[in-house]
Amino acid sequence: MRMESPVNQWSQRLRAWGLSNLAATFLEHAGPLAFLSAQALHFTAPILSLITPEDQVTAWARMLEDPTEVRALARQLAQEEQP
Repeated sequence: MRMESPVNQWSQRLRAWGLSNLAATFLEHAGPLAFLSAQALHFTAPILSLITPEDQVTAWARMLEDPTEVRALARQLAQEEQP
């Protein structure tokens, strides 16, 4: 059984929520803010777990900590939005 990559998982979620354009723009231009956002997610994970599973919040935070993953997600979201 093959696990889907985190980039693909988040790309699908953001597209389903209608946030792919906004997320692509943020990720392309965020730079260090992506890492700070990851830290904020780690800090608020217990509170956010009231509305979404904590492991999903942690997974998103871990991806935001990795610049390679952030670039890959931004690229994928941008490609999906092109006509």
